[in-house]
Amino acid sequence: MAGGLTGAQLAAAQSADPYVAGSMAAADVAPAAEGVLVAASLAGVAADGRDLVTLLYQPVIASLVAIQGGQPPARAMAAGMTQLDRIVRTEVADAGRTADQIALTTHGAKGYVRVVTLPACARCILLAGKWYRWSEGFKRHEQCDCQMVEAGEDDKPLMSPESVYADMTPEERSKAGWSKAEQEAIDLGADIYAVTNIHRKGSLYTAGGRQYTHESATKRGSSPGPRITPRQIFKDAKGDRDEAIRLLRRFGYLR
Repeated sequence: MAGGLTGAQLAAAQSADPYVAGSMAAADVAPAAEGVLVAASLAGVAADGRDLVTLLYQPVIASLVAIQGGQPPARAMAAGMTQLDRIVRTEVADAGRTADQIALTTHGAKGYVRVVTLPACARCILLAGKWYRWSEGFKRHEQCDCQMVEAGEDDKPLMSPESVYADMTPEERSKAGWSKAEQEAIDLGADIYAVTNIHRKGSLYTAGGRQYTHESATKRGSSPGPRITPRQIFKDAKGDRDEAIRLLRRFGYLR
């Protein structure tokens, strides 16, 4: 297994140099490489630097612990396989992205934009099309398949959170993490950032039977104090569209 994963990492890393050189040439930017990427240096090790064998043994341990805890063997093994799949996908993608950033650096690129491929989570979609300096690390989570594309700071954006959201089906939006009420809010014109950011870790809470978020919106012009969520707004509006819009604007979801 470690050998197969090493080979996949190597293949992902090897495409970085020609990919970056080609994209810069297509943008009429002469790639002046300061060196050649050693793809093998990114294969055979995990993104955090540990040995692949150690990392790949974790699903085995998890399955054995589950069996000892009383889980049926088939279920425990299935959970282990799911974890293994997640590890493999993440490590291959990380090797490719790290190689891309090294290639961006050696070819003198000024930066890159984040390209989101569906299906994706709401947090990644908020970063779609965002430009980063060549030296900035790539924000990602396990199984994240977002990519970086070489770009100048003033280049026309390839995409935006709004454009990605517009191309999604309601089912895709639900899988990404937006509730039905949050989708309704965005469809009414609510700020996609304001709606999505209420889910930051530790932000949501319930008081007096009503749902609130600690995520402040005072900088967006809403009134200070406790901030209710879009879900609570639609519940309070009781089917009154004008009232829903008023509350969405008051609490900073509508600009």
